[in-house]
Amino acid sequence: MILLQSIIRWSVYFMGLVIFSCGITMTIYMQHLGIHPWDVLNVAMYEKIGLTIGSWNIIFSFLLIIVSWILDKSYIKIGTFLNAILIGAFVDFYMWLDFLPKATHTWLDIFIILLGIMVMGIGGGIYNAAGVGSGPRDGFMLSISDKTKQPIGRVRIIVESLVLVIGLILGGPVFIVTFLFTFIQSPIFQFVYLKLSKRIEQFECNQKRKRSVS
Repeated sequence: MILLQSIIRWSVYFMGLVIFSCGITMTIYMQHLGIHPWDVLNVAMYEKIGLTIGSWNIIFSFLLIIVSWILDKSYIKIGTFLNAILIGAFVDFYMWLDFLPKATHTWLDIFIILLGIMVMGIGGGIYNAAGVGSGPRDGFMLSISDKTKQPIGRVRIIVESLVLVIGLILGGPVFIVTFLFTFIQSPIFQFVYLKLSKRIEQFECNQKRKRSVS
């Protein structure tokens, strides 16, 4: 039973990462409309220094893991390390496959980027519901929140604002959608996370009940 639960949780986790990475790539292709603050920084570093966008995602993820490890190891699990590596790798893989819609600079771009944000919200909710480790950015903000005794919402706003300013200074793509990201993505993330977490827990409870009866 424990093996089955692990298989389900890890399957959900990897599915969430694949979906989340697809959403990131969709929005990056529409970057003239603005992208998520962390991706603004990744794109800026890619354009200034080189490597790939996914590589910068991985680099910054590991830097955040190191800080989180120093502040509070409880948020660091194996899923955190896999998240740091796989999301960047999947983004680069999607860009290499080159099948997602590119910017047309028409009204269609607005639809695509909004769809990408929703896909990110769904994917993020799915992989977090698996419960195998917070993402590097989530773990970082949670550890900062614990140490400073500040609400996680306030910490997120401050951290992402600082990241956005740095990305903007470096020449990253910032526009109106950048400021709408949280308002669109967060409710979708929360809905999917709560619903799927409940389903996974119900499934595990049912399995325990069946085992106790047999």
